[in-house]
Amino acid sequence: MEELIPLVNKLQDAFSSIGQSCHLDLPQIAVVGGQSAGKSSVLENFVGRDFLPRGSGIVTRRPLILQLIFSKTEYAEFLHCKSRKFTDFDEVRQEIEAETDRVTGTNKGISPVPINLRVYSPHVLNLTLIDLPGITKVPVGDQPQDIEFQIREMILQFISRESSLILAVTPTNMDLANSDALKMAKEVDPQGLRTIGVITKLDLMDEGTDARDVLENKLLPLRRGYIGVVNRSQKDIDGRKDIRAALAAERKFFLSHPAYRHMAERMGTPHLQRVLNQQLTNHIRESLPQLRSKLQSQLLSLEKEVEEYKNFRPDDPARKTKALLQMVQQFGVDFEKRIEGSGDQVDTLELSGGARINRIFHERFPFELVKMEFDEKDLRREISYAIKNIHGVRQTGLFTPDLAFEAIVKKQVVKLKEPCLKCVDLVIQELINTVRQCTTKVYLETERIVTTHIREREGKTKDQILLLIDIELSYINTNHEDFIGFANDRIPPDPGGPQVIRRGWLTINNISIMKGGSKEYWFVLTAESLSWYKDEEEKEKKYMLPLDNLKIRDVEKGFMSTKHVFAIFNTEQRNVYKDLRQIELACDSQEDVDSWKASFLRAGVYPEKDQTENEDGAQENTFSMDPQLERQVETIRNLVDSYVGIINKSIRDLMPKTIMHLMINNTKDFIHSELLAFLYSSSDQSSLMEESAEQAQRRDEMLRMYHALKEALGIIGDISTSTVSTPVPPPVDDTWL
Repeated sequence: MEELIPLVNKLQDAFSSIGQSCHLDLPQIAVVGGQSAGKSSVLENFVGRDFLPRGSGIVTRRPLILQLIFSKTEYAEFLHCKSRKFTDFDEVRQEIEAETDRVTGTNKGISPVPINLRVYSPHVLNLTLIDLPGITKVPVGDQPQDIEFQIREMILQFISRESSLILAVTPTNMDLANSDALKMAKEVDPQGLRTIGVITKLDLMDEGTDARDVLENKLLPLRRGYIGVVNRSQKDIDGRKDIRAALAAERKFFLSHPAYRHMAERMGTPHLQRVLNQQLTNHIRESLPQLRSKLQSQLLSLEKEVEEYKNFRPDDPARKTKALLQMVQQFGVDFEKRIEGSGDQVDTLELSGGARINRIFHERFPFELVKMEFDEKDLRREISYAIKNIHGVRQTGLFTPDLAFEAIVKKQVVKLKEPCLKCVDLVIQELINTVRQCTTKVYLETERIVTTHIREREGKTKDQILLLIDIELSYINTNHEDFIGFANDRIPPDPGGPQVIRRGWLTINNISIMKGGSKEYWFVLTAESLSWYKDEEEKEKKYMLPLDNLKIRDVEKGFMSTKHVFAIFNTEQRNVYKDLRQIELACDSQEDVDSWKASFLRAGVYPEKDQTENEDGAQENTFSMDPQLERQVETIRNLVDSYVGIINKSIRDLMPKTIMHLMINNTKDFIHSELLAFLYSSSDQSSLMEESAEQAQRRDEMLRMYHALKEALGIIGDISTSTVSTPVPPPVDDTWL
């Protein structure tokens, strides 16, 4: 069992030196107490040397992880300067002060970054303690205003761990019921399983008073009880009183004091050290099974990465050539796996490069195409201007001019360039990210060469895509099998029924007045009729209104109403629905009204003629006045819709194919066949395969951690878990806390 505490020390060192990246809660003893309660003195008494910064006010400003190791020779060493052995303990104090100031500055600020100190001595038992800053209430000097909160948070960070034993230090010149240390210990350890009480300054009590009831665990009982100690006074410290003499004086104090004489064997620093050693050893033993499983899972996660480094010889010249070949091969395999997908080592946390590119092709790009769909009003205005401009001075003809159709189609096709080029940019970004992910293990030169190649391909791919669009512009194929052609000036009905132009919720404003005046329905507008249903399931149809002879007019917004309203009426003065001459339809916003009006336009339901007047009093509807022209606009509108749909379909199909061929497959071929040649020609191979400082450090850390874990598991495996341990004392009535 004596191996246990040094084992934890080894682990602590291994993990501290690599930045605590192994999140293991190692068993240790945290020393907690108010400012100037005597925590540091207790630790010095253990070592038998003066080595901690002393004084009044806040002295301990960083956690000190103190590892005491039994050894025949006496010296100390710090983790931050391992090469140096300190035999003069005054120098240890100076180093602690300097290291504290290095992180916290010379003011009274604090930091949670620990200092690791190891003391080898024939006078100590194996122990690992953490000396924490004293609990303080009021900021001193230029300390931050929230110093109490900061210290409290830091202490809780250490004592909240189930693996920490808590040494709660309280001076007797303070009422135990007010002890901050016991109060904080109670917060994190309500059962008292991990808390050991230490009472200091017993020699300073008023004459005629003593702490006998406390030390006998009668007054304020703790499950693990209290141990009393007598530290040197500040005068003794200033007078350089020897610690061994102080320990002898402490022993004499307990033996001669009438209140403590009967329990002198259970008091004093040597007894406290023995108890802590035993408690910590037991505590470690109880934590072992959990610690072992944590270590094993850490080891497993490192195994694969370490495999690459195990036989690494940085100085072997043959190794560099072999490593270069292996690296390029591995890079090619990794890149292909990320792009093409693979069954092994599937990332379950985020989408890989290939999946992201697929999403750009089939979700993002189609969305960009839909997003650029034209404004209905503008499009109809453009069509009417095109028709008028083609006829020029002559009367608008009887026939729909196909030149107007071509002009409008070309204008819409040109708009495709922007989303197409944006798609290429998005794919390039994903490719470069994929290259970066694959080159985390290899060298910057590789990343630079492949990224440069991708950038070169960018120009060729974009040229090809612009060429595709120019090809579409050069010939408008009106004989395409999917094109609706000139057979009808309205979209022909699908074999499965009339084409649905729009679905959505609308409120009928002027029905069921007795029931409250308005009701919301689910509307379906087709090229032939307007139907409304109870809800979007479209099972319960309320009514179907044919579109013949229907027109739209605006309706004033009602008083107090937030809705925007338009109405549908019959031009032949017939009732539209039941006994209503018009039905008023309400939307939440003017945009919705305009959008629905545009949909009705596509179905051939036009606005009433005399709606808008310009400033001269002349009627100027945004839509054509002339029924002949109106009909031609509608015809071309439907033809444009059909043809642009065909082109969008074609572009949606060709874009991914073009990008795959010219960029993605080309980059894969480049990596497999040309990357090695580029690497050889780009620079000196020996310098090329030279590890960067970061890689060397990472390799060292990885191997250090791996060996530390293996060693720890080995030591834990050797320990007999059947070793006798003392059971935890029975519970006590600690309601006083």
